[in-house]
Amino acid sequence: MIYKPHDYQEYATKWIIDKKQSGLFLDMGLGKTIITLTAIHDLMFDYFEISKVLVIAPLRVAQSTWEDEIKKWDHLKYLRISKVLGTAKQRKQALYTPADIYIINRENVVWLIEENKWFFDMVVIDELSSFKSPRAARFKALRKVVPLTKRIVGLTGTPSPNGLIDLWSQLYLLDQGERLGRTLTSYRDKYFLPDKRNQHVIFSYKLKEGSEEKIYEKIEDVCISMKAEDYLKLPKRLDHTVMVDLPEKIKKEYERLEKELLLKLDDGDIVANNAASLTGKLLQMANGAIYDENKDVSVFHDEKLKALDDLIEAANGKPVLIFYSYKHDEARIKERYKNIESLNSPEDIEKWNKGEIEVLLAHPASAGHGLNLQAGGNTIIWFGLTWSLELYLQANARLHRQGQKKSVIVHHIIAKNTVDEDVIRAIENKNTNQRELLEAVKARIRSDVV
Repeated sequence: MIYKPHDYQEYATKWIIDKKQSGLFLDMGLGKTIITLTAIHDLMFDYFEISKVLVIAPLRVAQSTWEDEIKKWDHLKYLRISKVLGTAKQRKQALYTPADIYIINRENVVWLIEENKWFFDMVVIDELSSFKSPRAARFKALRKVVPLTKRIVGLTGTPSPNGLIDLWSQLYLLDQGERLGRTLTSYRDKYFLPDKRNQHVIFSYKLKEGSEEKIYEKIEDVCISMKAEDYLKLPKRLDHTVMVDLPEKIKKEYERLEKELLLKLDDGDIVANNAASLTGKLLQMANGAIYDENKDVSVFHDEKLKALDDLIEAANGKPVLIFYSYKHDEARIKERYKNIESLNSPEDIEKWNKGEIEVLLAHPASAGHGLNLQAGGNTIIWFGLTWSLELYLQANARLHRQGQKKSVIVHHIIAKNTVDEDVIRAIENKNTNQRELLEAVKARIRSDVV
């Protein structure tokens, strides 16, 4: 297929070519992969500036998305790839296979850096926001080799889902602290004040007055932001909430767990040791089942399953993508619907996009980044919600993206008067910070190329 880029895609490709360090905060569906591959192609074959590129991506994206994109476009057919996946032996063999682009999943970054020779002159981090924790081993490993690399590109649609505090480590990988400081502590001290805390522990930080604008000014020369609504005519998205009532007995048990952090059962107790653990337990109970202290599953109700029955029936045979939260959610759904399939491999993606799967079950963490599922259907059902704005946005964007032919319907099954309602509100609140960041560093494309 001949690639005919949109004006914004040409602009973004040139941004990568013109800058040694670049962050592309591009909304889902704008084509981050093809933009980056085109820049790689030009840098390699026109400018002769690079020869070995490393792409770090979520596992499922590493397995299929980059390879599929290369196969799709005529101008990329000369790019050779090697997927550094699988066992240590398979990864080692792939690493020393002649290629232009080496693709590895982010879980193996530490292995790559600590046990192998570094020979890459360009690094692309697909989903830069997955490196937002400066305490993570993958961040600590990658920061060691970034100075040895000619070029680095960070791609994400959600750079700051939980606030601007998340930006420091991502920008550090791009510029080694040049813009936001060489340490997280100095970044916090300069731009933030302690927010929620007890006597000894600070749980969160809030921006000092005027700091937001200062941060944006610091990063605008390396980062561009584009929102899909500004550049694409996406199909309409329809959000639908299905409220379910819990049985009176279950309501009382839910309230008791919420108040006492302990629910006694015949076979094992449900224990929540802290607020975070309690929230997880309450989310599980809202879904209908919960892990006890012995890691066994106790089933409380099937109200969400009944709601799922109605939604699948209303789809009338049209493909449905269901997002679940816990393993016991997956098990209970699969037990109820014998014809359902889970998203486990690139083959499942291919079957879904060909229309060969009627009901596909996926966890947002495994289907949340980079997968193109828009050809297979236009209906999403959230059986269980996620606290992560990033996963929520990315998961919905598997269907609501460029190439989708129909309006996308997103159903949320919500248990009344439970933490489900808090999750929806929290996602909406976090989205405010996200929008502010993306607007602030939005690419200033000249009127003659828009």
